[in-house]
Amino acid sequence: MPVILQFYGIVIQMFFDENGKHHEKHIHVRYNEQEAVYDLKGNILEGQVPYKKRKLVEAWITIHEEELNSLWNLIHEQGEFFKIEPLK
Repeated sequence: MPVILQFYGIVIQMFFDENGKHHEKHIHVRYNEQEAVYDLKGNILEGQVPYKKRKLVEAWITIHEEELNSLWNLIHEQGEFFKIEPLK
């Protein structure tokens, strides 16, 4: 479960699972004890993070949607990953 990004206390991960559990493109977001799952369009699928952090994550996803899709494909096809730039 590679950490692809950390910024403002937010940790974003993308999981690899050969058994198919992670078949829909998504990321896992953690802030302190709260966790959420987002699709790569910025929609929250489950869980929650504080409002301000949620808005930061959604903005970041919008900016990096193409990279996230490329990363998803790379992780699931080759088991490799790269880090993506944080918001500044």
